[in-house]
Amino acid sequence: MNNQQFSVIYDSSHYWLKNAHIPVCLLETNFDIPSQTREGLSLVDIEISKGHIIQVIYSSTHLPSLETENIPTVDLKGGQVWPCFVDMHTHLDKGHIWMRSPNSDGSFDGALDAEAKDAKEYWNAEDIYRRMEFGLKCSYAHGTKAIRTHLAHLECFAEQGNISLDVFQTLQKEWEGRLILQPVSLVSADYYLTEAGEKLADKIADIGGILGAFPLMNSDLDNQLERLFSLAKERQLDLDLHTDENGDPNSRVLYKVAEKAIIHQFSGKIICGHCCSLAVQTPEQVTATLKLVKEAGISIVSLPMCNLYLQNRQDNHTPKWRGVTLLHELKKQGISVAVASDNCRDPFFGFGDHDVLEVFNMSVRIAHLDMPYGDWPCAVTKTPADLIGLPNIGRIGVGLPADLILFKGRSFSELLSRPQHDRVVLRNGQVIDRTLPDYCELDSLFE
Repeated sequence: MNNQQFSVIYDSSHYWLKNAHIPVCLLETNFDIPSQTREGLSLVDIEISKGHIIQVIYSSTHLPSLETENIPTVDLKGGQVWPCFVDMHTHLDKGHIWMRSPNSDGSFDGALDAEAKDAKEYWNAEDIYRRMEFGLKCSYAHGTKAIRTHLAHLECFAEQGNISLDVFQTLQKEWEGRLILQPVSLVSADYYLTEAGEKLADKIADIGGILGAFPLMNSDLDNQLERLFSLAKERQLDLDLHTDENGDPNSRVLYKVAEKAIIHQFSGKIICGHCCSLAVQTPEQVTATLKLVKEAGISIVSLPMCNLYLQNRQDNHTPKWRGVTLLHELKKQGISVAVASDNCRDPFFGFGDHDVLEVFNMSVRIAHLDMPYGDWPCAVTKTPADLIGLPNIGRIGVGLPADLILFKGRSFSELLSRPQHDRVVLRNGQVIDRTLPDYCELDSLFE
């Protein structure tokens, strides 16, 4: 999209965006705006003043008030407008190490090994800061407003853990007003059985974070989950867990987490990510798990790109399943479902650019989130915003900040057939500089 057409609003705090297609599921108004296309889009005009949306109306080809009041207008010619994205499951501290620590065989174990070696050798404060900052620059330029990131290797809490958390807090302050950043601890579940694990929970509570872990099927899982829920309840922390990131039908951590949440009558939010093994379990197991997940109030975040990359990978073997969880089945049961980017250019996923539009685009293809699109656009905007406690973002409505992404694509076919590199991002109603960081900024880390 040519920014020249926005020259009329660079010096104006009051203007109209005219002829904008918006997914109806992302509109919040005090009156019904029905979809006007078979894809669930409605054509509207948006009035913006002093950084906020002050009016959303049915689009018309002639607005007399605009002429008499001499308010600048931009005709989007049917291009789509979305609220800024919410990326609720990322690993910013692992990002962009592929050049020095690639995954030698593309497997999950290969990723774990490469990451551990890279962290041990290179992860000082400067290294983590520069790679995380690079990721934030990309996210911001592509139109993301809020990010939740899992911070790894916190089991080395006296050393690595403090470094990672300190870097995160520094960046959180530096990006305040541009990006909302939330930290999640990422350790094995058994770590919380130790004194160091309890101290980590205290630290997470002190910085306003979320308690996270990657519980695995083992003989002591009940004890580990019991401790995890107790620590969270005592500190009034929400939980965000990696569960069943594998293709083993016997891996039923999600079921165990739901079971434990119900026993504890846990009132905090619980997010479970990945849940890949659910897709290879028997219908009876799936039904039992979904029933408990719904009763426990657990929400699911799927990471389709990373799971597609890692799951079911074998030498000289074409994968026969896509690695993703049962998105449609979960949603049909009334369970909140979101999708997010996960890893970026690291051993767990060798590609990516922190662009949530790419995440949505790939998710549509991988998990068939079309025919109809319905309210699936909420999966990268409104739903994750609600799940991570940000109810005023990820949607378009009167009184909300004009944090918007303007695309040339008029239909979903147009939107998802090109990368929309010419999108325009508005923050508080103003066009931002969308220049992406150059990869050479990280070259000195790889010498």
